[in-house]
Amino acid sequence: MTVQRTGVVKALADIKLQLPTEETGLHHAFNVTLTQIPETFCLNFGQHLLNKASDAEKAKVKDALENCTYECAYHVTQGIVTSDLYEAHVKPMVTEGKKDMMRGAFAVFTAFGWAKSGIVQIKEGERLVARAMNYPEAQGEPGEPRAFMMNAISRAAMDIAYGAEYPNGMNTFACEQTQGIECGNPYGEFVVTKK
Repeated sequence: MTVQRTGVVKALADIKLQLPTEETGLHHAFNVTLTQIPETFCLNFGQHLLNKASDAEKAKVKDALENCTYECAYHVTQGIVTSDLYEAHVKPMVTEGKKDMMRGAFAVFTAFGWAKSGIVQIKEGERLVARAMNYPEAQGEPGEPRAFMMNAISRAAMDIAYGAEYPNGMNTFACEQTQGIECGNPYGEFVVTKK
């Protein structure tokens, strides 16, 4: 049996993470420290930076947004695949090694509302194609591809699975968004390849 995506999503979607009660707004989950920030704040902040950047600066701003999202995704993805929740709900279905670890990670991403996403194609250690039917950046103004979070989690999952042992596997892979809901496509598509 391989990872049953629907079962993982159903099992995890009803789990309520304890929200932060400290004045700092921080809480611990998936072996990392998290904070709850409204999605609209993140979307508006990123869009504001892109809108204010000159044409010459736009590529640098996009790179910076992608990088900060990626660094977070790398550590959170590691936390997910080493968490008690993953151990209980996903690990028993892992029969195809790293491919199933990746399938399980994408099911968790979906369950927690980060993006309704899944793997379309995987060539172990070389290439991944992921698609998302919704993701936060799809809600912003129409325009260029800018699904920074899906780009980040796709790349981070490959780095965790096929890069050097955590935390030394960062930047083993690169991700290109080839389609986007924000560009008028029916879904976002993300192609991850080894650098």
